[in-house]
Amino acid sequence: MDRPRSGGTVVTVDGHGAADRGRTGSTDDQGHSSTGPPAGVAERVRAVVAAHRDQRGALLPILHAIQAEFGCVDQEVVPLLAAELNISRADVHGVVTFYTDFRAEPGGRTDVRLCRAEACQSVGAERLVAHAEQVLGIKLGQTTPDGSITLNQVFCLGNCALGPAAQVNGRLYGHLDPARLDTVLATETAAS
Repeated sequence: MDRPRSGGTVVTVDGHGAADRGRTGSTDDQGHSSTGPPAGVAERVRAVVAAHRDQRGALLPILHAIQAEFGCVDQEVVPLLAAELNISRADVHGVVTFYTDFRAEPGGRTDVRLCRAEACQSVGAERLVAHAEQVLGIKLGQTTPDGSITLNQVFCLGNCALGPAAQVNGRLYGHLDPARLDTVLATETAAS
């Protein structure tokens, strides 16, 4: 799994209800906003929770739905989710940072995940990572300046016999080399 992620944009609301989505505002010692998400965001999050609350293991489908709606699971919704589900903020934060599917900040329109597990490494994954970083001009965990591509690493896509493997916008690709990765990226970015 990816390394734990942190951060998120803190929203502060002034006395007139105007939101400031900067990295300023009052936070506690763990970086949680004292004001929480803006009212409109809170209402939408509560609606997502209500739609999934009765599911067994509701947190994962709720997090997926929130990310689908907002593009990420911002840290400022963590306390709200914890309160709505009657679980600790640590539990919510732990799930968000454990699973590579969840982002703390919006990603690019094209989501590229390169496998770096042992089987893929043994057949050239590191060369593929180096090529992707060079061509895109970004490092793993970053998004291109134009917001078109986010490049991430994963540790096993379950496609070991076809390594090096990648997942691009949810589709699995195997037997990748730099030229084939370029073709996949061109096709996927044109479609998104």
